[in-house]
Amino acid sequence: MESALTKPITTIEELRRALRQAAMTAAPRVASLAQWLAERPEEIAFNSVRALAERSGANANTVVRLSHTLGFSGYEACRTAVQDALRHTADMYGPRAGALSRADSGAILEQIHQSGLHNLDALFTAQGKTAIESAAQMMLAARNVHVIGVRSCFAVADYLVYTARMAFDNFAERAGAPGDIRDRIAGTGPQDVVMSITFPHYSVETVAAHDLARRRGARTIAVTDQVNAPIAVGADIVLCPQMHGPQHLPSLLSAFALAEALVATMVARSKDAPAHIMRFEKRLLESGAYHV
Repeated sequence: MESALTKPITTIEELRRALRQAAMTAAPRVASLAQWLAERPEEIAFNSVRALAERSGANANTVVRLSHTLGFSGYEACRTAVQDALRHTADMYGPRAGALSRADSGAILEQIHQSGLHNLDALFTAQGKTAIESAAQMMLAARNVHVIGVRSCFAVADYLVYTARMAFDNFAERAGAPGDIRDRIAGTGPQDVVMSITFPHYSVETVAAHDLARRRGARTIAVTDQVNAPIAVGADIVLCPQMHGPQHLPSLLSAFALAEALVATMVARSKDAPAHIMRFEKRLLESGAYHV
């Protein structure tokens, strides 16, 4: 059996170095796979054992053996470490786009499919469901709920607020104009809830809003990638939808699923929500908003 590397792998560059070393020192089949992966290490993050074996021309046993050579207990531990390294790479979008440009289009679609299923499964664990229930209850009880998200997270925040405002009067409108975020959070207090949404690269505006909400005494919900992310610090509830996938920006599929789950849970717990939604829909129909 190949000897494992002793230094833990935490970055993509460390992984490349470890793969190059394995390509020189491991048994022939493992070395061949290591050499192939050294040019495309992201393949580990986006493929199962079987899929990686098929793409590389190796067999599943060789894939597992390489994982052991790299110092991991098995392939899933190796895959998770590579996913984390990709997610936290300082210049993440560029390398991911480069990997995407080298990949086969058919394989990309399968990777998006499989990683999406994985992300959704990770969201709806028993622990995840409990956190969603707690967040929904906190927002239902709040005087006002403010949802903060900018750049790619703007769409998630906007969708959550739009669907929630159909049913609940305590959701504030989305902040849009420059300065709106700080102005609104400055008016919060212990009876309010501020949900902040940001992933790497973390948005300065969202981190600042979270910090201000904490100083104001508001209850806080962090939607981010990990429990030690900037907005997770001091948050009452931390929700961490996974974002794995081959796309050049991390996938927001599970973040949108989280938004849907939160609002649906709130509606299920509110006896008044259905009537609010019916009135909202009636107003749009009467205003001619829909083509029917």
